[in-house]
Amino acid sequence: MKIAIACDHAGLEFKEKVKDVLKALGHEVVDCGTNSKDSVDYPDFGLAAARAVAAGAVDYGITVCWTGNGMNMACNKVKGIRAGIALSPDMAFLTRSHNDANMLSLAQKYTPEDQLEEIIKTFLTTPFEGGRHIRRVAKVMDAEG
Repeated sequence: MKIAIACDHAGLEFKEKVKDVLKALGHEVVDCGTNSKDSVDYPDFGLAAARAVAAGAVDYGITVCWTGNGMNMACNKVKGIRAGIALSPDMAFLTRSHNDANMLSLAQKYTPEDQLEEIIKTFLTTPFEGGRHIRRVAKVMDAEG
């Protein structure tokens, strides 16, 4: 799969670990930045990754900031994006199976590093469950206007 990744300055270290995990799993990585610890505005990078996902240029996106919240909020402003924060493999499973998330938001501060690989694997391999969740996801997507 082709995965877009992005971070702000507070998520740079974790983004590099995410890249390593993705490459080890055999995925192609499209790095949307940032690539330094200089202070930046997270929307600039998160939106670039979200737009790549929405355009179909990549299969999924993963973003990292200090708490995961800023990136998550920014990405969810892009039409067609369903970004979810996952701090555990179970959260990654549920955001894919119930919410059909196409982007994963990670928190450098709160995501347990020893669970990072499992969170990523779970997110990328869990199918959308469909069923009763279809109408719920559709209501969210309809709210985009």
